[in-house]
Amino acid sequence: MIRWSQQLIPTLREAPAEAEIPSHQLMLRAGLIRKLAGGLYTFLPLGHRALRKVEQIVREEMDRAGALEVLMPAMHPQELWEQTGRFGVLKEVMFKIKDRQERNLVLGPTHEEVVTDLVAHEVQSYRQLPINLYQIQTKFRDEIRPRFGLMRAKEFIMKDAYSFDMNLEGVERSYRAMYTAYERIFKRAGLRTKAVEADTGAMGGSASHEFMVLADAGEDGVIECDACAYAANLERAEGVGRGEKVFADADKTPAVVATPNRKTITGVATFFQTTPARLIKTLIYLADEKPVAVLVPGDREVNEIKLKRALKCAALALADDVMISKVTGAPVGFAGPVGLTIPVIADEKLQGYRGAITGANQADAHLVNVDLARDAQVGTWGDLSNANAGDGCPRCGQGQLVAKRGIEVGHVFKLGTKYSEALGAGYLDPDGQRKIAIMGCYGIGVTRTLQSVIEQSHDANGIVWPISIAPYQVEVLPINVAHGPTMEAALKIAAELEAAGFDVLFDDRDERPGVKFKDADLLGLPIRVNVGEKGLAKGVLEIKLRHTGEMRTAAPEQAFAAVQAAAAELRQAVTPA
Repeated sequence: MIRWSQQLIPTLREAPAEAEIPSHQLMLRAGLIRKLAGGLYTFLPLGHRALRKVEQIVREEMDRAGALEVLMPAMHPQELWEQTGRFGVLKEVMFKIKDRQERNLVLGPTHEEVVTDLVAHEVQSYRQLPINLYQIQTKFRDEIRPRFGLMRAKEFIMKDAYSFDMNLEGVERSYRAMYTAYERIFKRAGLRTKAVEADTGAMGGSASHEFMVLADAGEDGVIECDACAYAANLERAEGVGRGEKVFADADKTPAVVATPNRKTITGVATFFQTTPARLIKTLIYLADEKPVAVLVPGDREVNEIKLKRALKCAALALADDVMISKVTGAPVGFAGPVGLTIPVIADEKLQGYRGAITGANQADAHLVNVDLARDAQVGTWGDLSNANAGDGCPRCGQGQLVAKRGIEVGHVFKLGTKYSEALGAGYLDPDGQRKIAIMGCYGIGVTRTLQSVIEQSHDANGIVWPISIAPYQVEVLPINVAHGPTMEAALKIAAELEAAGFDVLFDDRDERPGVKFKDADLLGLPIRVNVGEKGLAKGVLEIKLRHTGEMRTAAPEQAFAAVQAAAAELRQAVTPA
């Protein structure tokens, strides 16, 4: 039993101005964390207890899935990252340092390079595979704008695991084992998550899923079908356009119309008294420093991740004003596909567009009556734009896509041989032939998971902890500590609960009942036992369940059994099937 007076629980009545979302506000108000500097936080005792419980759940499920725990250095030789080509890609988010011998080092934002180097030196035979190594460790990323507390921090705790297999069948088994482990981890932590298809990004590989906590405060866009299980993040999501494609005067030849100072989609649509969907947006990009025209419907945004994949380029950037003028003959805002001599790539949702409006490649002018297939030279078609709410589902073809916000708490990747090939992680097969191991990697943001629980589980009064990761499972609250029988009864039930294995916080403060009750709701421990003089006179104690607000009563001699029964109900809610 821990007495409140012996703990460090600096609760706050008001949320600090820096805290923008409920979970960040509550972590500060409940005394779980304190800010040291932008993106850097100290865990206070209650926050640390909850964090360790999340880590323990992660550790138990990773061990259960057959992964082996290791601990790798947080500081890496820079040349290791140069070998895989990722230093150039990620150097802006890396903390870079030199040792006294002037050797270049980085603080690890992730550990693919380090673990692959380890396996390259330690695994020689097919008999040593498959193998899955994981760690729970601090990571460092130089975020441009740290925000939302632990959601986007410069230093954070992550569980990262890496599997090495001999063939694609083995990779699939490893991937599914981790996918299932993640479902169990988040269930046990009290989180409701949704697995969505995701882009592999700088990680590389063939496939990935993100585990999202759906929340209004989420930084990530999530698209899901209202009729089937399809779901993807905004970077990856596909949508089937359902809008009109043949517009008025579709059979007429293109004509130039003066549109002075009408550079924006909204401005042009208003000028022509039409919808943005009728316009074809033409953007000039530099793909590996070569200009290319990119076409998307006027009511869509270019998805640069999809575009980069379609162009198979290493570097992608919007062209500057000088380049745009050079390749189109017009200032920014008046580019169009008709007559361009540079390569043209178009979003597949534009196929069949007739009677469209585009820039005329001359200042203050647009073209009307454009038939894209007839009037422009589109070299490549592809999925280049963000999916929109209301699009058709690309999987079932029946449902409609719905847009939501999400917080990414976990990510699983099929990496392929990108790292193992670059760093020589291979093995000798039964015939003595040298083969390259196929990898997967699997990350969970441990600190982010902790805050996500609070973001998803709180009310107007404070945190509502699931029993599995609450700093303490039970709070025993004697209403008047100066009343001897009250303290005697409270200490007795607290001792019984602690002896049975419960984590118990005993509020021994000589404070007004209202203050203690407010703090109790703010901390949000799952079960609270109120011990008061009036209740004892009636032969009862009060047992409050934080998640519902339900107040139960029990005789002092039955209070222990009543708490046990309540705890069993709460544990059932976080027990995987």
